[in-house]
Amino acid sequence: QVRLVESGGGLVQAGDSLRLSCVVFGGSLSDVYMGWFRQAPGKEREFVAFISRTAMTEYYGDAVKGRFTISRDNAENTVYLQLNSLKPEDTAVYSCATKASDYIGRYYDRNEYDLWGQGTQVTVSS
Repeated sequence: QVRLVESGGGLVQAGDSLRLSCVVFGGSLSDVYMGWFRQAPGKEREFVAFISRTAMTEYYGDAVKGRFTISRDNAENTVYLQLNSLKPEDTAVYSCATKASDYIGRYYDRNEYDLWGQGTQVTVSS
């Protein structure tokens, strides 16, 4: 059974950086498109970043564009999310997910993703 496991979250100060990891167990990362989403308390799950199977295509949510970078290492079955210049409003649980289809469209829509990790908490203090 395929499962995703995130790690790398923590408590940091505004302006700091973190690198989140998402390891795919029981399957091959090279077969799927991957996304990162986040959810803050009382808010809906928000699109953060997307990466295609070969890493040729990346998309980012407006709130993180220019600060966050998604990458992948298919040999290590791992997707990364580099978070730079963190702000208090970046505080959330960050989750990775596999896109359900080969269609790259609607990469921002959480309903297009079928397998999710448990998430890792990122807290940014001011």
